[in-house]
Amino acid sequence: MANITFTSPSLSRDVTVYAVAGDRGTILAVAKANKIPIPFDCQDGECGSCLVEVKTLSDKRPYGIALTEKEKEALRQLGKITKEEIVQAEVNDIPPRYRLACQCFVRNEDIQVSFVGDETVPAQPPHLSSAAKVFKGGLELKSVDDFLAHAIKVEEDAAIHFDGLAAGMEACGNGEVGKLFRQLAGYSRLHLKEAKTRAKDLDLTAQIPPDYVWPEHATPERTSLYASDADISRLDALRAALVGEKRGYEFYYSVAGTSKNDEIVEMAKEFVKEEAEHVKILEAWIAREEWLSAKHAV
Repeated sequence: MANITFTSPSLSRDVTVYAVAGDRGTILAVAKANKIPIPFDCQDGECGSCLVEVKTLSDKRPYGIALTEKEKEALRQLGKITKEEIVQAEVNDIPPRYRLACQCFVRNEDIQVSFVGDETVPAQPPHLSSAAKVFKGGLELKSVDDFLAHAIKVEEDAAIHFDGLAAGMEACGNGEVGKLFRQLAGYSRLHLKEAKTRAKDLDLTAQIPPDYVWPEHATPERTSLYASDADISRLDALRAALVGEKRGYEFYYSVAGTSKNDEIVEMAKEFVKEEAEHVKILEAWIAREEWLSAKHAV
């Protein structure tokens, strides 16, 4: 079992999927099953169009795998493998940095797969839902104080939300997922502490009119309250958490993309990066849960 994180300029953000070693074949097969746009043509190791860079994400020695003559020749022609790397692969079972996605089989290890993508297609910016603008109440954040006030509200709400999810999971005996939500709540509190430190003596009530800036009194991280129901399934709880994280991500991204204040833009970008990590964690767990559910249903 493995998490495969795909990263590319052609993706709006990194995508992590859960795969089973040997069960779904090659990296290309996994990519196609999850609509990851790795370019490909022959799918037989000859054209080199599905070139990817593979990085092991664990501290363990990477799994070695025999390179076919087709793959070695294609990588040679592309200038992506050296004689030393071939020797290391054949003698010491150390895989080379670059592989062909159609030839590289999934093993029981977490990996990151990087690819360029179709260079004739413009790189996609992170996806923003139409709701992202609504979360700001149509207001442009013109001052650092404005941004920090919003950030504090978002992170406070996130911590409350994840604690509620954790309590629900713990109440129904699912301590594993509860622990994950407690960890995410802790991350939100760290962001909250950072924002409050920067804000110092800012009067938040004067900065944020909740009935206007946050429609229905809900900040971006707040999702349906049913998510803290002790009877909710583990998969649904993870999905509810993901909705909140994506909304928070979109909020910060929209601020980074619309503010005319350079300091606000830099701060927002920091929060975007952190929220993106949370999204990746939750997507990996959801991929795992979906696979387990499908396996048990067979």
